[in-house]
Amino acid sequence: MTKRQLAGSAAILLALSVPASAQDDTQPVKRPTVSRNAPPSSNATVNLINLLVKQGTLSEEQAAALIKQADGEAYVARQATRDATAKAEGAEKAATTATDAVSPPGTKRVTYVPEIVKKQLRDEIRAEVMDRAHKEGWAQPGALPDWISRIRFYGDVRVRHESDFFPKGNAVGFFPNFNAINTGSPFDVSDLSNPNTYPSYNVDQDRHRERLRARLGMEAEVFDGFWTGMRIATGDNSGPVSFNQTMGGSGGNFSKYAIWLDRAYIRYSPTNEMTLSAGRFDNPFFTATDLVYHRDLGFDGFAAQGRYEVEPGITPFVVAGAFPIYNTTFDVGAQLASDGTNATFGKLPSRDKWMFGAQVGGNFRPQPEIELTVGAAFYDFSNVQGKVSSQCYVYSVQDLCDTDLLRPSFAQKGNTYIPLRSIVPTVFNSLGTQFQYQYFGLASAFQDVDLSARLDLGHFDPIHIILDGEYVRNVAWNRNDIAAKLLNAGTFIPNNGFVPLGPTAACASLPCPQVYEGGNQGWLARLSVGHRELKQLWDWSAYVGYKYLESDAVLDAFADSDFGLGGTNLKGYFIGGNLALSSNVWLTARWMSANQVAGAPYAVDIFQFDLNARF
Repeated sequence: MTKRQLAGSAAILLALSVPASAQDDTQPVKRPTVSRNAPPSSNATVNLINLLVKQGTLSEEQAAALIKQADGEAYVARQATRDATAKAEGAEKAATTATDAVSPPGTKRVTYVPEIVKKQLRDEIRAEVMDRAHKEGWAQPGALPDWISRIRFYGDVRVRHESDFFPKGNAVGFFPNFNAINTGSPFDVSDLSNPNTYPSYNVDQDRHRERLRARLGMEAEVFDGFWTGMRIATGDNSGPVSFNQTMGGSGGNFSKYAIWLDRAYIRYSPTNEMTLSAGRFDNPFFTATDLVYHRDLGFDGFAAQGRYEVEPGITPFVVAGAFPIYNTTFDVGAQLASDGTNATFGKLPSRDKWMFGAQVGGNFRPQPEIELTVGAAFYDFSNVQGKVSSQCYVYSVQDLCDTDLLRPSFAQKGNTYIPLRSIVPTVFNSLGTQFQYQYFGLASAFQDVDLSARLDLGHFDPIHIILDGEYVRNVAWNRNDIAAKLLNAGTFIPNNGFVPLGPTAACASLPCPQVYEGGNQGWLARLSVGHRELKQLWDWSAYVGYKYLESDAVLDAFADSDFGLGGTNLKGYFIGGNLALSSNVWLTARWMSANQVAGAPYAVDIFQFDLNARF
């Protein structure tokens, strides 16, 4: 055997004798030792060469050279084997792809499964598992699970400076705070002629306030079409129409502020055209302005909304809902005074209050740059009108009468009020001249017809011209009924849309005859010019409008809380504008001038300057 033949044989033996796991050309290989005295090796090739050295066929130098040559040739052999394997796998994959291309989708062959098919199945299963792992977030350490991607957080912060200016001539003492009376202890009206005896609103001393509003909300998709959400917000109190927190309030001295649950709801949208809501959610009705409802008012209850595009650019909609306004405390009741010597104890009957609403309307786009939205709504308020109680013996603020729960649990100002209690004169109340502890209720019932419209002209896009209008009429209002109640009340109640008759504004004696001057209508018109959405630096918008809202057109509890410092029985103009500092930060300035529609003189001018940020 020649040296060349020995080297070839050695190369083949080396290539075959080295395990596949050890055939890594990236790692240095320790060359076998060749010697007459070398111990037996696990490598057959090395043992053969050592045997030839011992027999004298090869010298140690020749054997070492042979091993080096064989080592190189073994490397070439391994590379050739690897290349051949790769080409074979590529051919198998190409064949599999061709077979799949001519086979119907979903074809499975179970008679015989070649190894290449088994490998392909393993690869497909591995890909499916990894895809699921990536989607569910457990494939990557520290990755967030899928459910977090279905949650959206949002919020905003507003810092406001507000100045309230009262001109001379306002009727000081003619604006009692009925909300303070009805949410606290009943008030002794036996000396109402003295304005210092009852809580009243400030109408003559200017005020300057720094105010803060912060809101944080979350909305999550929980299941096919089901969403849930909640929001918390600041506020001086739990009232429904203002989230403003006066800085320096809540006791001052940097005291912490209260946080209220403002939204909490479940919403179901089986299709894009229908939405069902339950809980506490945004106003579901289309309202072009805040004439009837404050822009941020939350609605408790249940609502259904539907819309459908019947023709391109024509989309009618319908909204309906039922909303609990007040639910009788489960165990309300205490001492019910019956006469001067005995007292009975019991519970008061339920006086739950509800609002039922329905609206029809439509959205119209006769041209791409013109959009018109109109709506007609009817709101029926159940059990909100006050009723005079049966004859009631009252000796202290703890006594109850059977219609006490009809008093509003929240109010601003403007609605007409009547005393609720028919107090029996006794020797204990000086025959009705002392200790006349009263609560007050609304003199009118409320069933509102509301018409809203918005016309958006985008001919100069991105600059838009927007016209908003709204009209409301309380069809349950009855002038004669309210006037008769006031006349029979036997108590003078200031600032209820009426003027008293008598020698003095507060009347010289009781009862005090009164002439009712309130009303049941309201309207608002507004013109806006500018960017419809503030998306980037220097985007702007400006608006001007006029508002007229009579005393008993709507519930003052839900009306705008800014114009005229809130409520009804107000008229006047407003003007303002917005300027963007970025896509989510903007400035707002607004001036509002309001006057009383009927009753005692009242006027106030308000300036507001806001810095807003949202996320």
